[in-house]
Amino acid sequence: MQASALLHLLQLTSPSLPIGAYSYSQGLESAIDSKLVCDAASARNWIVDHLHQVLARFEAPVFWRLLRAFELRDAQAVTLWSERFIASRDSAEFRAETIQMGYSLAKLVGDLEIADPDLLALLHAQREVGLPTALACAAVALTVPHQAALLGMLFSWAENQVLVCVKSVPLGQVAGQRLLLSLRPELELAALSAQQLEDDALSNWSPGLSLLSMQHEVQYSRLYRS
Repeated sequence: MQASALLHLLQLTSPSLPIGAYSYSQGLESAIDSKLVCDAASARNWIVDHLHQVLARFEAPVFWRLLRAFELRDAQAVTLWSERFIASRDSAEFRAETIQMGYSLAKLVGDLEIADPDLLALLHAQREVGLPTALACAAVALTVPHQAALLGMLFSWAENQVLVCVKSVPLGQVAGQRLLLSLRPELELAALSAQQLEDDALSNWSPGLSLLSMQHEVQYSRLYRS
């Protein structure tokens, strides 16, 4: 990968990207409150299960398809997978999360003037923009290779999950970095799986996570928005 593409990828996946990712836990805060996650071992089990049973089976494959759709300027495919992703968000918090971050990133893409008119038109043609749609547009606009963009998306998610654990379990900083380092082979496996799944094999079936998300909406004490 060229240095410019690598630097663009690092910027897109940085915690400092102003889209508010740090304010969401994607159900993890509920799992901590319910004592399903209480130490480093249970934190790793949670993250690995979420990675392979949810992200690798639906969110990452959809992102992979959106990357190709934007690269080909395929308006029909962009709309199809954007709408399917948003429709798959089965709690109010999960839906609000992707819409808020997608809106913020889409606005950033426009403000930074990194996308050509055709890409911007595809992005703005969506009735609602989820995070994978905006991220795919940004990655294509910045000529980040698709495989690198996919790994970056997965790593960014994992890093955020680990940071939630560091702050809320709580884990120490060294334990958090040890946990993140141990996820490398899992992230590679998830990325490989996401690239190989056929359309009819995609599934976001995760009722336990959905229930935890719904519980979080009425959780008494919380730091995160999901």
